[in-house]
Amino acid sequence: MPNTPIIRPLTAGDIPLVAEWIAAIPLWQRYHMSAERGAVLFAQALHRADVLLAAEVDGVAHGVAWCMVGGAFGRSGYLRLLGVHPAEAGYGLGARLLEQAEHVIARTSPDMFLLVSDFNAGAQRFYARQGYQQVGALPAYVLPDVTELIFWKRLDPV
Repeated sequence: MPNTPIIRPLTAGDIPLVAEWIAAIPLWQRYHMSAERGAVLFAQALHRADVLLAAEVDGVAHGVAWCMVGGAFGRSGYLRLLGVHPAEAGYGLGARLLEQAEHVIARTSPDMFLLVSDFNAGAQRFYARQGYQQVGALPAYVLPDVTELIFWKRLDPV
């Protein structure tokens, strides 16, 4: 990673590029994410005032975290999406985004939930390293051939 990333709110101007690189990642392709659909979803999230953070590297958003306050059980934060541009993967950008997202969510929620695909062993290891524990599973919740694993973490109060 050439320069230190800046974690900041995602803006409407970031959406087209972020949606484009998210849609090019095989994981999101499996979930039928197109750049057009991603752009609509991110715009709706901005309109709802969901927590949307960008990791800016050299003036461009190369990472995104999308959280919903009270999105899990009407009480807990829910991490809907955490993504890092493939060119920036492995430099700790995801961990920095997640840490900042947790900090924001901890202002209003005692904990955070997220889902990880059963086939995504790398993400399962990543979240476990960040202090999340698997607490359940939802077979065929999003895709008929995938079990979504429920991960949970109690957050430090802010």
